[in-house]
Amino acid sequence: MKTIDIICVGEVVIDFIGHEINTSINKTKDYHRFLGGSPTNVAVNASRIGLKPILVASCGQDGLGDYIVKKLKSNNLDVSYIKKINDLPTSIILVSKSTETPDFIPYRQADCDITIDQLPDEMIQKARIFHTTCFALSKDPARQTILNRAKRAKEFGLKLSIDLNYSERIWPNREDAKKVIKDYLKNDPLLKISEDDCFRFFEEVKSENFIFDYFHNLGVTTICLTKGKNGVVVSDIQEGLFFQEAEFIQEVKDTTGAGDAFWTGFLYAQIKNKNIKKSISIAQKLASLKLQSVGKLPENIDLESLFNLI
Repeated sequence: MKTIDIICVGEVVIDFIGHEINTSINKTKDYHRFLGGSPTNVAVNASRIGLKPILVASCGQDGLGDYIVKKLKSNNLDVSYIKKINDLPTSIILVSKSTETPDFIPYRQADCDITIDQLPDEMIQKARIFHTTCFALSKDPARQTILNRAKRAKEFGLKLSIDLNYSERIWPNREDAKKVIKDYLKNDPLLKISEDDCFRFFEEVKSENFIFDYFHNLGVTTICLTKGKNGVVVSDIQEGLFFQEAEFIQEVKDTTGAGDAFWTGFLYAQIKNKNIKKSISIAQKLASLKLQSVGKLPENIDLESLFNLI
């Protein structure tokens, strides 16, 4: 019996987001503390819209680790698979507040210490989707754990997912990154990648056709390319190409986590067996709600209105 909708595996961090809008990190004076990490955001978002996620992650046995556990519990997340480590501090990321793609400086420690014992077979068998990120794959032991367990998830019939949020600041060896990602993509995950991710990954601007051909040739059926203000393009081998314009937003308050909100919505719709067009619609709705809120998704989401989209 499937009792878990999404297993989110990867980084849990503390985001220190600058208080001043559109100010570079070197000029930012004040930061506000938020629970962060892409898989963490997806898990929290999923819980807030009625799904049953599990977060598998690691943090330090310290004050920030205590804050993480407290915040996860307050968002109704099971913390049984959060490992607290004595000899490594909790990872933190300094982030600029921006109406565009934010700047960031990572200080990574405990987040990559994810081990196989945190992902037992019996837990994987109960899930529908296995989700991770490029960030999480960038360091061992998390890398080997995720590759091993992703293969197992595929054997158990789960749909896999990845946010290919590549950054040279996280993973300086680009060729190593491409090799590891290629290994993960053999499992045919749902793939999300932004234009900014593509530029960092390929070191130059590539056409949509190049991007889609590149990842389809590596075994990926469904590729979702997010383009910020220019909307979303999805290429699916069976269904073809889909384009949808971005929703108009009067005031963008914070872009941090908007991609995670988008992907949560997309995965929600896929779990509900909706088509690609409807999956994009709910994904964009969740992303627009996040763009209008600093930190996490707002407390009072109109779920009825949201779900009417699908």
